[in-house]
Amino acid sequence: MTAIYLSLGSNVERHKHIAAALDALALHFGELIISPVYESKSIGFDGRNFFNLVVGANTSLSIAELSELLKKIEDDNGRKRNGPKFSPRTLDIDILTYGDFVGVDSGIELPRAEITKNAFVLLPLAMIAPQVKHPQLQQTYAELWQGYDQESQLLWAIDFEWSGKQISALT
Repeated sequence: MTAIYLSLGSNVERHKHIAAALDALALHFGELIISPVYESKSIGFDGRNFFNLVVGANTSLSIAELSELLKKIEDDNGRKRNGPKFSPRTLDIDILTYGDFVGVDSGIELPRAEITKNAFVLLPLAMIAPQVKHPQLQQTYAELWQGYDQESQLLWAIDFEWSGKQISALT
């Protein structure tokens, strides 16, 4: 089994699509490690705010098989692939890491560059895997978050319930 971390985001019917993605991921992977859900402004285009979180799981799927599964989950949730890169999304699921793999497999570059570029990826990852090291940089996600310019991209935790559990709460 390989440990994976996935980034989830939505800015169209956000609660519905994030919950549906978590349902599908739990069905395929069993127990999930789920970060708090954060809200942030759209980056790269004017649009509604996004909900973002990171999920950890274990898989026996290859990177190509995992990518196909994630695309199917996105498509099942109304994802449109013919629009501009930076546009509203019903659901976006990205592979952040696949074990300690570094490189390109099936056209997917890992670890994903967004880990160190976007607060909405790095903070949730640091919340659920603070002592895990970035496979390429060999710094923990907590260390990377501590060194990140946290004022550059604002995000805030939101209340979020899934499957009868509070996975994210304002305190």
